[in-house]
Amino acid sequence: MSDDNRIELPNGYMPSDDEPFMNERQQEYFRRKLNAWKDEILRESKSTISNLQEDMGALPDLADRASTETDRSLELRARDRQRKLISKIDSALRRIDEGEYGYCDETGEPIALARLDARPVATLSLEAQERHERKERVHRDE
Repeated sequence: MSDDNRIELPNGYMPSDDEPFMNERQQEYFRRKLNAWKDEILRESKSTISNLQEDMGALPDLADRASTETDRSLELRARDRQRKLISKIDSALRRIDEGEYGYCDETGEPIALARLDARPVATLSLEAQERHERKERVHRDE
């Protein structure tokens, strides 16, 4: 969606159950929230890349070298998780554009606004998520 078609949101706007679910304002609110989250992740990634590319020089102490390598490994794992999160954010943005955002993939019912505000990439209602997690635990314990 181009910036020309975006609607204005009042300062401090928060989606409310008092308005129609996933109206234009709510869609714009979540679009902005998701884009801001994605931008933040990308900024952090660029910072990580530049930090990893810095020449650390020869670290003569094996303990220092091992510590640095461990830190780098943890950072790269965190970035990989964030890469997967960006994919989920892009999927949520696509669902907004397609008019499917905010509805449970399992039941088709609206996902609570509070859940979406806390976890904007959620695709399941709280009840469906809990069922899914219980099912996972049962299968994991077998």
